Amino acid sequence: MFHMPTLPELLIILAIIFVLFGASRIPEAGKALGAGIRNFKKALSGELEEEENPKKLPEKKEDTKEGTNTT
Repeated sequence: MFHMPTLPELLIILAIIFVLFGASRIPEAGKALGAGIRNFKKALSGELEEEENPKKLPEKKEDTKEGTNTT
């Protein structure tokens, strides 16, 4: 059936990826993959909903001083 790739097979796959994407695109792809995994883990734990709907901060009340006339 299906078996796990051995070291020579993995090296060939990595060489093909390196040729197709180039040296500059591989770190970008890794960064995007890492961000996707982090978002997936956050979604599983429910933290993503909290980020999308941040808690509203209480509105600042303007300081009104009685007895002072600015006109």
